[in-house]
Amino acid sequence: MRRSRFFFAAVVFPCLFGIARADSTPSHPTMWYWHNWTDHDGVSHMTHCPVQNFDLKTMSKPAGPQWQDRLKAGPSQVIFTVQPAHWDGSWHPDPKVQWIIPLKGSWYVTAMDGKKVIMGPGDVSLGEDQKSRKDARGHIGHFAGNVGDDPVELMVIQTDETPTTDQPCRFR
Repeated sequence: MRRSRFFFAAVVFPCLFGIARADSTPSHPTMWYWHNWTDHDGVSHMTHCPVQNFDLKTMSKPAGPQWQDRLKAGPSQVIFTVQPAHWDGSWHPDPKVQWIIPLKGSWYVTAMDGKKVIMGPGDVSLGEDQKSRKDARGHIGHFAGNVGDDPVELMVIQTDETPTTDQPCRFR
């Protein structure tokens, strides 16, 4: 019983009433994204990559500070897509270097090396397999499709980035 009272007094009570503890300095966060990249042989891969170079600052005064990591500045296009139930993307490379964020539902990406990643709301993917080359089976880029029986809603942010090879996790 004493332990639970201590926990409440030391941890819960200060949080409820906005009382900061001396050791409550925020630490740098780490976020993650999946990178669909191509190696020098033209084979695509999926790698889980950290985003961790955050600065604590305001985006617009007088709003309070928030952690920010600006990966790249430049022109981009935002596209919302709804993939119908049982959508099948077949084998294809991404049309541009693009960030893909599932908003509703789950979808998967299978790279040419056979790695399959299932993503849902809260996941982020960077599609950069434009330099992939057809393999002996006729596969190029990645195979994508929906998981389950519902449509999948995505937000796609296409960039003006030049596709690279042999650079997994190039945005940190």
